[in-house]
Amino acid sequence: MRTNSTLLEPSGCARNAGTSVVGRAAWIVLGSAFVGWMFDAMDLYLFTMVMVPALGDLLGPSQGNVMQIGGLIVSAKLLCWGIGGILFGVLADRFGRARVMLGTMLIYSVFTAASAFARDWHQLLLLQMLAGFGIGGEWAAGAALVVETWPEKHRAKAVQVMQAANVVGLIVASALAILLSGAGWRWVLGVGAVPAVASLGLRFVTPESARWKQSHAEAIRHPGQKFGSLSEIFGAPLRRRTVVGCLVAAALMIGSWGSSILFPSLLRDFFPSASNAEFTRQTGIAFMASNAGAALGFASTLVLVSLAPRISRRAVYVVFCAGAWIAVVALFGAAKTLETFYLAMVGFGFFAIGGFGIVALYLTELFPLHVRATGQGFTWNVARLFTALGPLLVSSASATLEFRAVGIAIATAFGMGLVAILFGPETG
Repeated sequence: MRTNSTLLEPSGCARNAGTSVVGRAAWIVLGSAFVGWMFDAMDLYLFTMVMVPALGDLLGPSQGNVMQIGGLIVSAKLLCWGIGGILFGVLADRFGRARVMLGTMLIYSVFTAASAFARDWHQLLLLQMLAGFGIGGEWAAGAALVVETWPEKHRAKAVQVMQAANVVGLIVASALAILLSGAGWRWVLGVGAVPAVASLGLRFVTPESARWKQSHAEAIRHPGQKFGSLSEIFGAPLRRRTVVGCLVAAALMIGSWGSSILFPSLLRDFFPSASNAEFTRQTGIAFMASNAGAALGFASTLVLVSLAPRISRRAVYVVFCAGAWIAVVALFGAAKTLETFYLAMVGFGFFAIGGFGIVALYLTELFPLHVRATGQGFTWNVARLFTALGPLLVSSASATLEFRAVGIAIATAFGMGLVAILFGPETG
């Protein structure tokens, strides 16, 4: 079934969809959304990079299990990530994309930086949860802003460029872990304040979505469509899209996040006696291998949608989801040497992280303008709520089971996506 998403737009909002001219405002919006999503990913992964040395420092030699408490913190952060994403998605539909996107940048940067001053793991937990609220909200507002500003002919490419900012953020986080490993984990988290400065500057140059302003003004003059309605995305026309969107996003998120929480344990096998500083550096290097694969994954999707704009989103998703399943099994089942570990990390990055490029594009095409950020935010972030249980369950299971077996079991989450996408509409 093929659906043209512009048919779902409110009256008058798609009148310029056929133009291919990319204006100055479109480039500014893409730049702002790219920067916001890049720093979002950076602040998200900074804690993952320093989790082991940070908790080792705060807990001491006998105050608790680092992996179990780390899993608790990551799960709580993902939970707030999901709640914040849903909340800010609704707010972006009701009050505008640009102001919400920049507001979330301020939230996540302030609390990531504040985490550097935590004196015990309870404070670290609270501050990371508060950062999670902002991290969750940035994508829905930023993606909606890009989709509504760029011409339809180039929209898919613009979404892929914005989504590629995720891997740039991962690279920056990895580089910081490597460069600042000797300075300590507090300095690594302290760099998380940088997006706050960027958001204040972007506030003066980032335009609001003209299509959102026009549609919002029409809705005020002629009440009917309700902006930011959670009930509407579960109405008869959109219910199936909402459920499928949640499941295809959740499959990649559960599989990738559940696997990544075990990477420090997997890496520790290769560096059993490394100091905290050296282990932080090696963690950064390992994630760089994953980042390289992710960059290739995003680039592949960008090339595909450039050469074949109407290519089946569902078919591309199947390739990435199946590849992610194979890569995770290889990582935990076959990576017995450092060389095969790095090779498997590249494959993981290509499929499990690079696959979010096609997920992001698919979700932006599922919903009409007046509930676009709400629908995107809900499907993307309900998936995060599902994922929040992953690190907690994984860290608990690893306490009694061999972690490689746990990692292979997690890979089955990708099967959920392969089934769910069969029931989704084609939007290409």
